[in-house]
Amino acid sequence: MPVAPEVRHEVEIPEGVQVSYENHVLRVKGPKGEISREFMHDRIEMRIEDNKVVIYCALPKKKDYALAGTWKAHVNNMFKGVTEGFEYHLKILYAHFPMKVSVKGDKVVIENFLGERAPRYAKIFGDAKVEVKGDMVIVKSVNKEHAGQTAANIEKATRIKDRDPRVFQDGIYIVKKG
Repeated sequence: MPVAPEVRHEVEIPEGVQVSYENHVLRVKGPKGEISREFMHDRIEMRIEDNKVVIYCALPKKKDYALAGTWKAHVNNMFKGVTEGFEYHLKILYAHFPMKVSVKGDKVVIENFLGERAPRYAKIFGDAKVEVKGDMVIVKSVNKEHAGQTAANIEKATRIKDRDPRVFQDGIYIVKKG
C-alpha cells in the first residue's frame, strides 16, 4: 500500500465546546465536564485552525499514518465525552446467593458472591462515577477509557475460576456500552 505524501485529518469542534492546545496537551471543555490529554510525537503536529483540530504529518511512514488516525479517534472521543458523556450498564446476575453490590470510596464492593465470606473489590478508575440501581450498575465518565476500564474491573472482579461457566453463570456483566 503506497503511503500518501502527507496526512491531514480535520476534526470539527462541536458547538459549546472550548478547545486549547499548549505544550502538547489538548484541553477540551464542554457542558458535561473537562478532559485533557497529551499528544506528543516528533513527526506529527496538532493545531487549531478555523474551528477545527488539525492533525498533520508530512511524508508519513506507515506507523505515522496509523498514529495520526489514532489521534483523530482520541480527539473525537474527547468531544463526545464532554458533550454526551460515556455510560456503561452492567447487570448483576446470581442464581442462589444474592449478591450485595455497593460503592465505598474509590472501590466497588461485591459481597456474598457465590456465598463467599470475603468481599471482592473492583477499583474505580480515574474520574468515573459508579451507581448501583437494583440489579444494574451504571458507570459514567467524560473519559471513555476511565469508564471502560472501571466497567472491565467490575466485570473481572466476579470472574469465576475452576468451575464450569455454563453452570456457574453468576457475576456482573456489561450489557450496554455507549
